[in-house]
Amino acid sequence: MQRRQFLASAAVGAQPRPASPQTGTRPNILFYCTDQQRWDTITSLGNPHIRTPNLDRLAASGVAFTRAFCQNPICTPSRASFMTGCYPSNLHVHRNGNMRFPAELEPRLLPRRFRDHGYDTALIGKLHLSGAQNRVEPRIDDGYRVFEWSHQPTPEPYWPVEVHAYHSWLRDRGVSWKQLYRSRPIGGYPRTFNSGMPSEHHEVPWGVERAIAQIRGGLRAPWYMNVHCFAPHPPFDPAPEYLERMKPAELPEPLWRESDLAHNADFANVDHNTTKTIPPHSYEARHMKACYYAMIEQIDHEFGRLYDALTESGQLENTIIVFTSDHGEMLGDHGLRYKGCRFYDSAVRVPLILSWKGHWKAGLRSEALTELVDLAPTLLEAAGAPIPGQIQGRSLGPILRGEAPPGRHRDFVRSEFFDSSNAANHSHATMIRDDRYKLTVYHGQPIGEFFDLREDPHEFHNLWNDPARASERCRLTAQLLDATALAADVGAPVFGRF
Repeated sequence: MQRRQFLASAAVGAQPRPASPQTGTRPNILFYCTDQQRWDTITSLGNPHIRTPNLDRLAASGVAFTRAFCQNPICTPSRASFMTGCYPSNLHVHRNGNMRFPAELEPRLLPRRFRDHGYDTALIGKLHLSGAQNRVEPRIDDGYRVFEWSHQPTPEPYWPVEVHAYHSWLRDRGVSWKQLYRSRPIGGYPRTFNSGMPSEHHEVPWGVERAIAQIRGGLRAPWYMNVHCFAPHPPFDPAPEYLERMKPAELPEPLWRESDLAHNADFANVDHNTTKTIPPHSYEARHMKACYYAMIEQIDHEFGRLYDALTESGQLENTIIVFTSDHGEMLGDHGLRYKGCRFYDSAVRVPLILSWKGHWKAGLRSEALTELVDLAPTLLEAAGAPIPGQIQGRSLGPILRGEAPPGRHRDFVRSEFFDSSNAANHSHATMIRDDRYKLTVYHGQPIGEFFDLREDPHEFHNLWNDPARASERCRLTAQLLDATALAADVGAPVFGRF
């Protein structure tokens, strides 16, 4: 029954192939989003312990925003946010595992807006606008004509092969996940952090292969395509070919001080995937980081194939490329792993590179504070599409075109986490960060976090109760209150005076 319901909903959501555009000036848009990739994972942007030659090439061809922040540190709210240009609280999309994506918000989704603007549209990979545990994620009128959906690569009994595009691909190759997964463990690594599927059968090259097929003839220009891979999301299981070349002993340990034990104990009631603090010297933390980096190196390799396909097909000059991630990963920093209601830069700061050859600046590094909600107006503006007033992001176009200083875009950035379904106490928190300070308010809790990032860039010294910083804390609290109120959903349209 579930399979029939999905296929029926897919038929409702599917859209006819659009007619050829009247003009060739509108750019194609390739939006590549990884899952749970933190900001400091690109060689040319400051990490000497990882090899990302293709992301380096992308950064050299475009603008890298080195202080970009997601609007929620878990998947569904963040994805709903950057795919609409609105804050999660404005959308009432706060959780992973939500029953549905609100039908009244479907027209706000970028693929819907681009479809309505005459674009051919495609999804390859993860969507996660609503819950996918114990069921197939319901298809909505999302605007995609091509819909090759996959979720977590691990096979699940409630994801039929014919619906889960990655597992359909494996089946068509005569490949058994159960036989190949973890079949080539790398010596010296614990089973918890070790290799997964071989490279040629991994989910990352599957997504790129399908995207290349669309670039080479599946989509009609102008096109908009989301390629959303699941890596480097846990369980940290890279292809063995990439893990073999990692050297864990040469990697730095996660950020840690003994004071993290007492600090995190104050936040034991705040929802997080791992609320227990685990010092990095008490487990194979470097091996975990090696697995994570190996997954990103495979992403980089496959992304290079995608970039080459655009070049070889003659479409690179007329294609906007976006590379980002939905949120970060603690990766052992401060004794925490994974994601949740904490707002360290490890969790909320993400990579963001935008490139449009010949139209936007090349090789520019921007330290401007930016948010992922800024992507929607940026892309709509570049395509000549209307930007509705309900969009809360601000276009990055002036910086991209070299018309504005690259160091300034927003006075502050904001992130939020409301009412997780994974915690009995239903955590609520909001974060605001300006050029110097970061404030996080855990609503209903007697504690909070306040960091001076100029003096303490790694966020070890909580100044929440420091009377010498009270005026700055109050200033940011007032800004946060105003920003939260101004972003609220005002409800149904007004039709009269009363």
